[in-house]
Amino acid sequence: MRKRIVAGNWKMNKTYEEALSLVSEIDNMVKDEVNEDVTVIVTPPFPFLQGVGKLVQGNDKMHLAAQDVSEHDSGAYTGEVSAAMLKSVGVEYVIIGHSERRLYHHEDAQLLYQKMKAAIKNGLKPIFCCGEPLEERDADRHFDYVGQQLKDSVSYLSNEEFDQIVIAYEPIWAIGTGKTATAEQAQEMHAYIREQLSRMFDAEAAYNCSILYGGSCNPGNAQEIFSKKDVDGGLVGGASLKSRDFTDIIKSF
Repeated sequence: MRKRIVAGNWKMNKTYEEALSLVSEIDNMVKDEVNEDVTVIVTPPFPFLQGVGKLVQGNDKMHLAAQDVSEHDSGAYTGEVSAAMLKSVGVEYVIIGHSERRLYHHEDAQLLYQKMKAAIKNGLKPIFCCGEPLEERDADRHFDYVGQQLKDSVSYLSNEEFDQIVIAYEPIWAIGTGKTATAEQAQEMHAYIREQLSRMFDAEAAYNCSILYGGSCNPGNAQEIFSKKDVDGGLVGGASLKSRDFTDIIKSF
């Protein structure tokens, strides 16, 4: 059975004190209200990783992720953070290829492949993001667009490396806009992604890969979206900054 996952991407939000308060609330709610078979991931900004990680250490349902990672192991790369550094403070997962990194930092497919390799080599599990902008969907090119993103980065992984990754489908037109793909649209794309993965690797590996929905997921739509057979959870943005909303999304399975 595929792992069911809800990951909260805090992006560039919260002060340190606010981050500790938020994760303490989530931690307590998850302990009391969430089933054992749901993996809960919190993704605070880099400066907060160690402090947040210490708070969730005693909760087997909670896991720590970073929002990005360098493709380099070490060296003169001012401002960068390596996979080994992240691993040393308790990070288990790392988001790679988020649309905001692609757009604002011009991250291309080869760089994202190198980041996944660096993460996996150091024992981290990449959450690889893919998704189309509005103009591609309006032009009915959304499947080709997402398929090319997978081909250009994920397909170069070995079978063993692919077994370590999670995919997150994030329709760019639904991030921070209040728009959301319908449950049917989400299922349609998730099924397409799984089909493409089965061609790149094999049917069993593709079936076992968790694919998350990442476009304005909230307590009002999560249950319908998560009910679809190829949707294995969510990569949650704004709603993950509110402990009650985030916990209610986790409980939507």
